[in-house]
Amino acid sequence: MTSVTATKRSGPDDPHGGHSGRDGHGGQGGRPRRSWRPGPSGPPPRGKAFGDRAAWFLVLPALIPILILSVGPLLYGIALAFTDAQSGRTRSTQWIGTLNFQDLLHDTLFWDSFRIGLVWAVGVTVPQFLLALGLALLLNQNLRLRWLARALAIVPWAMPEVVVGIMWRLVYNPDASILNETIRDLGLGDGRDWLTGLATALPAVILVGIWAGMPQTTVALLAGLQNTPRELHEAAALDGAGAWRRFRTVTWPAIKPIALAISALNLIWNFNSFALVYVLTSGGPGGRTRLPMLFAYEEAFRYGQFGYAAAMGCVMVAVISVLLAFYLVGRLRGGEDR
Repeated sequence: MTSVTATKRSGPDDPHGGHSGRDGHGGQGGRPRRSWRPGPSGPPPRGKAFGDRAAWFLVLPALIPILILSVGPLLYGIALAFTDAQSGRTRSTQWIGTLNFQDLLHDTLFWDSFRIGLVWAVGVTVPQFLLALGLALLLNQNLRLRWLARALAIVPWAMPEVVVGIMWRLVYNPDASILNETIRDLGLGDGRDWLTGLATALPAVILVGIWAGMPQTTVALLAGLQNTPRELHEAAALDGAGAWRRFRTVTWPAIKPIALAISALNLIWNFNSFALVYVLTSGGPGGRTRLPMLFAYEEAFRYGQFGYAAAMGCVMVAVISVLLAFYLVGRLRGGEDR
């Protein structure tokens, strides 16, 4: 009787029997483990599906203008680059493949403007960042009338580029300008025509670009400085760190992501500049300030070569995409290092 009872208790059909053990694996201790099996995947909850649709409805008012005013013209411009489109209602447009790009490779004027655009973008972005960083560090101090200094620092940012260009044309005026009058009063010469001189036109325009774009960089860096905990500076000062060491070990690591982001954006914006240089010099003298955007504008609206100008635009978009790719890769690597 005892053996029969033991056999029944340890039979293969008994989940607690001897074949499987009390722990489910032939062991002697513990309760048997339950095997987890995923259930059938059902439809998402009605609330979540409704929330997704509501989110799309909220995004559409901002997404539709972007598609119509940005993505649509971009795709149309890329398609136009492969045609011989010209101004004139009676002209027919033909598909010519990559002929515009082949002509662009041998266009020395375009590559000269491309080189000038790179010099302009770097020449504006680097001094702009350094000066904005110094101004942001100054405005972050506990100064008297600091609020007034901050308000005055963003005045150039609030002015349209056309107004800035007209104002600086008056500053650079060869006959009656503040700059030339100051030079004459100091006995440094008779002054000169800064915007029409072959050697001075590009540096003069770069100076205006630095002045006009510095407030935006200053505001971004000042926001990063204000988010840096003061306790870190106080701890570094107690350890005997000087001003330069505190900046290198505390301030710069805190604002480095903002500095990289604003510098990359400034480089792209400056490379695509148009209005400021157009008002100041219109690309002259002798093409010394003709940026790529100005060159494409002249080809399209002065000479009516829409297809050729669109090809120039495609090249500039490709260059900007490469710059963005380098920036994003750097940010991703920086995130992985952290």
